[in-house]
Amino acid sequence: MNFCELCGRQEVETTVHHLLPKEMGGTFDATANLCHPCHKQIHALYTNEEIAARLTTIKELREDVQLNRFIKWIRKQPPTKIMKIKKSNERKRKNRR
Repeated sequence: MNFCELCGRQEVETTVHHLLPKEMGGTFDATANLCHPCHKQIHALYTNEEIAARLTTIKELREDVQLNRFIKWIRKQPPTKIMKIKKSNERKRKNRR
């Protein structure tokens, strides 16, 4: 049985998330199994630089204010529900710089 290490939902398809992004040197560092929506939400909200600077553990990810709101919501969703995850407006502005 697969479960998401971030939201805790059971029986979900998971992907491997590098807690320190690969492009920041985390190729062989710790990873976590995350459901697709949680994994996509992390990368929609934050750049790899932001993740590397302050979100390199499951605990840090869970305690992040923006991500915590998403986790509370996603826990209530059935594992079969397909969601569209979009980049946050703040993240879009950062990419334009």
